[in-house]
Amino acid sequence: MDRYAQLRTDRPELFRNDPDGIQILTTPAEAAAAEQAVRDRGGTAPVAAAQSGVVYADPYVTLLRDPVRFPGGGLGLHLRMLGTAGAPGVVVLPVLPDGVLLLEHYRHATRSWHLEAPRGYGEPGADDEQNARRELAEELGARADELLPLGRLHPDTGLVAGHVVLYAARLTGHGEVEHAEGIRRAVRFSFAEAERLVADGRITDGFTVAVLYRARLAGLLGS
Repeated sequence: MDRYAQLRTDRPELFRNDPDGIQILTTPAEAAAAEQAVRDRGGTAPVAAAQSGVVYADPYVTLLRDPVRFPGGGLGLHLRMLGTAGAPGVVVLPVLPDGVLLLEHYRHATRSWHLEAPRGYGEPGADDEQNARRELAEELGARADELLPLGRLHPDTGLVAGHVVLYAARLTGHGEVEHAEGIRRAVRFSFAEAERLVADGRITDGFTVAVLYRARLAGLLGS
């Protein structure tokens, strides 16, 4: 709870309470009441799952269990995941004159290969555009001729507190991909081919589906 209290001080925007929303409880007595309410409901979860505060933290992600009051009046605990650094991540769609580049990237979470746009965590002290250019250089060995902002995306509003920033990057070429990060190769697809890959389920990464759709709405994927 000491780490949780410090986080409330350092990043108060994460603990804003809006009218008629799920209210985060702020006093030790309220937190204890919410924890007891979870214990009283029973179930198979271990006792630790009925404790509020910082559940886990590393340099990349922090997992919280907030004591809350739901709009119906009931008390409980609600999980949230946020970026430890506090900077939004970035997703960058590499756009060529006649198509897009996607990475074949092995992901540990799904234990499988995915076709994806380059993406990564934001670094503190760098702005969104700097983070986007860094990811292009690191994952694709590329430098953008032009970087076009495509707005924000909340990847999972039920669990993830932060957002990512979407970009399209106009490129004329690229260098070596970052094999050490599990990237096998970069593949060029025509605009129509990329959209067919989404339609037939061969692109399943949500960030990539979103950045392709935003690029389509912005008129960047041809007619």
